[in-house]
Amino acid sequence: MSDPVLFEQHGKTALLTLNRPSKLNALNYNLIDHLVRCLDECEARGDIRAVILTGEGDRAFSAGADIEGFAPSIRAGQETALREFVRRGQAMTARIETYPKPVIVAVNGLAYGGGCEITEAAPLALACEEATFSKAEIRLGFAPPFGGSQRLPRLIGRKRALRMLLTADPITARQACDFGLINDIVPKGKLLDEAFALSGKIAEFSPLAVAACLGSVTRGINVPIDEGLAIEAGYFARMVPTHDLSEGVTAFLEKRPPCFEGR
Repeated sequence: MSDPVLFEQHGKTALLTLNRPSKLNALNYNLIDHLVRCLDECEARGDIRAVILTGEGDRAFSAGADIEGFAPSIRAGQETALREFVRRGQAMTARIETYPKPVIVAVNGLAYGGGCEITEAAPLALACEEATFSKAEIRLGFAPPFGGSQRLPRLIGRKRALRMLLTADPITARQACDFGLINDIVPKGKLLDEAFALSGKIAEFSPLAVAACLGSVTRGINVPIDEGLAIEAGYFARMVPTHDLSEGVTAFLEKRPPCFEGR
């Protein structure tokens, strides 16, 4: 059997591809666990500065949770369903949301259910013109369990989110961009090129500063402003004794490009 998540390294960027095209890259337990392990490995590697996450094939980024795979957990009752299904899925999206390196989702087709929840959790997202997004869980008799009922309204607003949640109607890439669910729309043939260009631009900067930006925003966005400012100050304080901050300031004063080393 082929790996449920494919790994490639291109310079300082890791490309992770959800690899169940015959199932529209639906998220079964094996794929979720493998994706989290890949993210763990990429975090530990200093030569990887960013991660691009996309789907195999032309039709889908991910159609969401694999219904056939999670049905036995639901039938086994509340405790099993929460342990095997909900907590696993929430841990995956939380890992993506709090990841210390930028995760860029490249949505190459439909992103439904859990596929949309991954997009919501990622700090950056691009989509091809043909991409569609849907919160289809209500068709199965439940609300989004991987964080979608919490992140989506924070991203696009309560009323827009509830319309998606309560109707399961898909939205287009243009709507997703206008709502703030994704950053940009690009032609399908250029989707990965644009994602690599974005990751390459970010990789030029200090990985410590990148991690500080990600952490400050992710931790601060849902707390009162005073707490958020304290979080921001804490990240800055940790940067003060680093080589990268000293190098950035010195390079600016000397009018030369900085050489960041991640220390």
